[in-house]
Order: sequence, then C-alpha cells, then structure tokens
Amino acid sequence: MDVNPTKVTDMEKTYPYGKGDGTIRWVSGEWLESHLQDKGLIIIDCQPNIHEYIQDHIPGALYAHENLFRIHDGAIPTRWIPADAAEILFRTLGLEPEKPVVIYSSSGHLTTCTTFIGDGLEQTMVAYTLARYGHRNVYVLDGGLEKWKEEKRPLTRQFDLAKPSSFTVNLQKDFFVDYYEFLRLMDKPDVVLLDARPPQVYEGQGPWIRPGHIPGAVSLPWKGLMDDKNKKLMKPDDQIQSMVKAAGATPDKTIICSCGTGREATNEFLLFRYYLGYKNVVLYEGGFTEWASYPNNPIVTGKNPR
Repeated sequence: MDVNPTKVTDMEKTYPYGKGDGTIRWVSGEWLESHLQDKGLIIIDCQPNIHEYIQDHIPGALYAHENLFRIHDGAIPTRWIPADAAEILFRTLGLEPEKPVVIYSSSGHLTTCTTFIGDGLEQTMVAYTLARYGHRNVYVLDGGLEKWKEEKRPLTRQFDLAKPSSFTVNLQKDFFVDYYEFLRLMDKPDVVLLDARPPQVYEGQGPWIRPGHIPGAVSLPWKGLMDDKNKKLMKPDDQIQSMVKAAGATPDKTIICSCGTGREATNEFLLFRYYLGYKNVVLYEGGFTEWASYPNNPIVTGKNPR
C-alpha cells in the first residue's frame, strides 16, 4: 500500500519525502493528519515513557518502546535482538512489510534525563530497526509529537487495537557491518567513518572504561543536523549539506555511521541512505562500545580523527 504525496507550504518538498529507495521516508503533520483514516496504516508511538503515551498520543497509535529491540548478547550489551524475536514483536503489533507504518516520539517530559532519554533518537532507532528486519514502507514523523502539538493536531487517550499479523522477517544484511567487516573497511581510502556522538564524548569525556574515539573517525554530532529546539525535526537542507560536506562525507564514498552503541548512528544512517539518497551507507552497530571492549584496540582522544 502506498499513498499520494501532499505538498508542503515551503514548496521545497512533497511528502512522503526521501531520496533513497523509498523504504524509509519522512512525513509532515499535515500529511499524517490527512491520512489518519487510511485503511492499513499503522502508527507507532515510541515515546520514552509508557505514561507519556497514556497521557497523550496521536489517534490510532500503538505503543512500542525502543529497548524492546536490543539485548545483552555475549560480552556486548547493545546487540539487536535475534530475527525470530523481532518477528514475534512485529506480528504482535500487526505489522506487514508493505503496509505503511509511521514512527514518532517526543522529548519525554515525564523523565528527568534528557541526555539519552527523550532525546529524539527513539524514532530513528525504531524506524531503522523496522527496516533492518525487512519492513519496506516506514515513515518518520518529521518534528515528532512536539511539532504535531504545536500545529494543534488531534490527540487522544484512547488505546487502539493491535491486530496480529503474519510478518516474516527478512534481515537486511547490507544495513550493517560486524566487527570483522568493520576492521576490513575502516581504513580504506574510499571510506568515511563518522562518529555521531557529542563532541565532548568524541574527544574523550564519555562513560566508557577507555573513553575517546575510534582512530580515523570524523566527528559529526547527530544533534547538529537537527533543529536547535526540536531534535526530531530536520534542519533545512542547505545547512545539512554544509555539515555533511565539512565532514568529507561525499556521495562517492562508502559511509560508515558509528557512535557509542549504534543508537545515535541510526539518525545518520537514515539521513545519508534515505534522506540524501547515498548509495553506500552502513551502520557499525557495535560502535565504540564494541571497539573499546578489545583491550588492544587503539583509542584516540582530542578533536582530531587520528
């Protein structure tokens, strides 16, 4: 199922928007409100606290917390869950690979931590995860619930009905690289390794036992790509292009998106692969957590990649 685009007022985009293959696209509040009654459309609310969903959510939305999709596996606490586990979750939510699903979050006003919880990454994390396991029609609500509320669009406290489906997982192995593939790629001249974490964490002030960054990683903080006040809203395209260019991330390169645990990097994976339409983009899901877990791996501190 696909739906007709709706023009936005700035005339720069039509929604659903994206320059990739259409697996993940962005929609506006105007678009979503006009399609709330579409048969087959599923809306997933991934606000950081279930009570935020209970208090206010978009009509028809089902709730799914981002942490459902990761688990401690072996020595790494941040692995994506096995395919069969994802299949159970997707079927419970009633997802189908071709039926459109809209993902949104909020800043998490009921939580006290806004550094990692309610930071806006919930919606890119969940959108990436759905596509990773084979969903082919994922929409991200640009601006999230905050922009929806600013535009005075409808809210409810009614809970919609999740109708079980027969979703079959189709793992997209071209989305990500494991540790050994990462080692093979990271120093190639046609590869740009990006670190999406905040600058101070990149430079060596993070919580890891050996803080810093992977040698060669270029700092491109994900928050810099988003609106200053709303981290679920994309900045204007010209500003995004300027930051991307400064990082050396050109379309002819292979882009490896990384961060601490893979979560922040989902923002930039979606940006490059589906918003900008770059052809060769992968996510190093293990990120700095996995890299730093090997005692012999070098760690760089400071502002420079090496």
